[in-house]
Amino acid sequence: MPEVTRALSPEVLAYLQSQRLGRLATVDSHGAPQNNPVGFRYNAELGTIDIGGRNMGASRKFANLAGNPKVAFVVDDIASVQPWRVRCVEIRGHAEALREQAGQPPGFSAEIIRIYPERVISFGLGA
Repeated sequence: MPEVTRALSPEVLAYLQSQRLGRLATVDSHGAPQNNPVGFRYNAELGTIDIGGRNMGASRKFANLAGNPKVAFVVDDIASVQPWRVRCVEIRGHAEALREQAGQPPGFSAEIIRIYPERVISFGLGA
């Protein structure tokens, strides 16, 4: 059964820190969804998820936030096939497109998307 919370639990944070890639869903100005693989990191100081990558400021997902700040971000994997065990975290919330963000990790440009979690859905994270 999925666990639904408003905050990033220690179990969710541990899982996110073990992963490198997620998928970010945004909506364009015509109402069409867009879903992209993205790099990310947890920003412990703000309790946010920071999405980054090469040339982020020129991306469609970055531009989409100007018209609709609502996002969904998913990280999942298959922990085992025998027995079948899938793990997943979905974070829904609002995001902002930020420019000139110093101190980003290697591979991140100075533009990032910052997600403020409002609903966190997870399953399969327990042993």
